[in-house]
Amino acid sequence: MLELEYVRLHCPYCGESFDSSVDLSAGDQVYVEDCAVCCRPITVSVRVDADGLLGDVTTRRDQD
Repeated sequence: MLELEYVRLHCPYCGESFDSSVDLSAGDQVYVEDCAVCCRPITVSVRVDADGLLGDVTTRRDQD
């Protein structure tokens, strides 16, 4: 079952922030999402704790 939570991501390229959703039922994950402002690829890392709650979300440039 999907457990979506909305988060604010910060683009490491253009510096803008935008809202996105993460599926907490998938556990810890790393994926690439395009910035909603400048369309450059951002690597997003999501940590989910043992209770299934959002731990933290970090972003970095795709090539870093």
